[in-house]
Order: sequence, then structure tokens, then C-alpha cells
Amino acid sequence: MIKYKKYLILIIIICVFLFAGVTLKKANPGLISKEEKIGVVVSILPLAEFVEQVGKDKVEVTVIVPPGADPHLFELTPVQLKKISQAQLYVEVGSGLNFELTWMDKIKLIYKDMLICNSSIGITLVDKDPHIWLSPRNAKTMVENISEALIKIDPSSQKYFKKNSIEYINKLDLLDQEIKARLEGVKNHRFISYHPSWGYLAKEYDLIQIAIEDEGKEPSAASLTHIIDQARAFNISIILVSPQYNIKSAEVVAKEVGARIIKADPLSMDYINNLRKLVEEIITVR
Repeated sequence: MIKYKKYLILIIIICVFLFAGVTLKKANPGLISKEEKIGVVVSILPLAEFVEQVGKDKVEVTVIVPPGADPHLFELTPVQLKKISQAQLYVEVGSGLNFELTWMDKIKLIYKDMLICNSSIGITLVDKDPHIWLSPRNAKTMVENISEALIKIDPSSQKYFKKNSIEYINKLDLLDQEIKARLEGVKNHRFISYHPSWGYLAKEYDLIQIAIEDEGKEPSAASLTHIIDQARAFNISIILVSPQYNIKSAEVVAKEVGARIIKADPLSMDYINNLRKLVEEIITVR
């Protein structure tokens, strides 16, 4: 019942916008003037970084999930729906993020003339983990998908978008090499994270993530005890927490085992520096 109620509310809001005279921009290839920017809507901040790095001064980006908000629970607002109605391109993560599972089918149904870019195309999902962007290798694929989508909107700027995407991908390659070099020789590859955001990063660099959160819920007393036992057994010294979640359970574990809590935002827009800083933090306490 709640699901259908949300759908009805969305329909009503869109109808209000349409009757108020808000027209939907169409993704008409080749009809973008030199002065006109491509309106792009993205689900999360890291995607905004990718779009802006490729599109630069030719794009105007709107982010749906604001800083500090949980993309698993976030609900669209009327203001954001209006922004979507004025955009020519929507870039979704496409990996099963709860927000997108709830809203994307509805958005695609209503905004039929808007181009949708699934940035996860070409990426292999692991254990239904939606946090694909937290791997530089995956990020490169997402950037390439975004570049192709922008070219569909504005074919005349193909060389521009390609040049920008290659430049950013080169930076991601350098980040990848830097992370590998910095983690070389680190003996303890295990870390604890409150929310299991860092699975792809861990897989890419031979790290082992242990999550406190249990299937989106606070851990039971038994689960928390098990995590504390693992932390002691493997001498785990760091616990990652992000601003989107309550960290009380992480603080309990940290106090019990003498681990250090590190704030790491999986939704930071400053993608490269964010991962670089995280790796530096990991190395510091090893």
C-alpha cells in the first residue's frame, strides 16, 4: 500500500508541474547550441564529479541525494522533480541502490523523452553490493559510460567529451597505482566498517571488509560480540564510519578493542582525494 501511495503522489506532483506550464526538455542530438548547457541529473555526488569532469563547462549538474543523506532511504522532493523535468540526461548508478530501485522506473515512465545513462554497464556486480563507484577501476567504466551519453546529447562536442574523459581516466589510473604502492607491505588487510560500503575497494586491493551493520539493521548483541571477537583475533585497528549512519555500534566495538574510528564518506564528491585520504588513514594506523 505504501508503495502505491508513493507512486500516486509522484504522479500528482508531475501533473501539477505539467499543468503549471513546466515543459520537459528533450534529448535531441545535435540541437545543443554552443551557449546552452546540458542539464544533467545524477543520483549521488560521486556521479556529479564524474559528469563534471567529462562535461566541464558544457554541463549543469543537479544531485538528487544531498550530502549527509542516506541514498537507501532518500525520497524525492517536488523541487527535485521539477529539476528532473528540465534535464536532458539522468545518470543513474544502476547497481541496485535502494533510492534508484524505488524511483527510477517511475522517472523513466514519466520522463520518456529524457536520456537515461546506466553508468554500471560493463561492471560486474558482487554480492548485490550497489557501491560500485568505490573502485577506481569501476569508476573508469562509469566515466566512459557518461562520456558516451553526453555525446548522444551533443555529438558536435564528441572530441571535447572524449578528451576530458581520457584525462580524468588517466588520473584514476594514477590513483590506482598510488593505492597499490601505498598498500604494498601492509600486513593486516582486515578492517571494520559500520556500513558495508567498501567491498569493491577491498576486492580490488586485496583487503577484507567486516561490516557491523547486519542487512541494513543495527547488529544484534550476538553479532556485535562476534565482531568484537574477530577484531581481537585479527588485531584489527581501524573502524570506518560514514556521516550517513549512526556510529554508536562502531564506538562500542572501538572501545572494546582499542581501535581507531576513521570517518570515511563513500558519497564524497571529491572522489580522488577522498580515496587517497582514506588509504593514508589506513596506512597510518597499521
